[in-house]
Amino acid sequence: MLIGVISDTHDRIPQIEAAIAMFNERQVTATLHCGDFVAPFSLVPFQKLVSPLYAVFGNNDGEKKGLRAMFEKNEWTLNNRPHAMEIAGIRIAMLHEPEPLARLREEGEFDLIVFGHTHEKYFEKSGKSMIVNPGEGCGWVKGVATAAIVDMEQKTCEFLAL
Repeated sequence: MLIGVISDTHDRIPQIEAAIAMFNERQVTATLHCGDFVAPFSLVPFQKLVSPLYAVFGNNDGEKKGLRAMFEKNEWTLNNRPHAMEIAGIRIAMLHEPEPLARLREEGEFDLIVFGHTHEKYFEKSGKSMIVNPGEGCGWVKGVATAAIVDMEQKTCEFLAL
């Protein structure tokens, strides 16, 4: 199973569109967004996403009512952070800030832990868990916009330049 992961898109529409095109081309089973969409208009490109969209709020998501409305309208899933869920038997923890990582790593309950906030790509295997930060989907801070595709069967993570 392939899972698309993106975070910190900060209203950057061209990079969001590039990520969606790559996720659709690779036929990801699910797409996870680790927060910081910022404004509801930046969710419009996700309507072209073939896979279901699951997300958590980030610290810069100010217009929560509008974001929730877009998620409801499109039958996507949006939760407060941190959030635990399961997709096809895969236990996933979705964060924005990385503070809970040490505890979650130690507990070892999740197959996949995803987070954002730092704007830095990160991949680690820890016990049965894979821990992924896809970097920044916007490219504003580090100068390179990225996303990730996680292969749950191969236990690998591929970072994509947007």
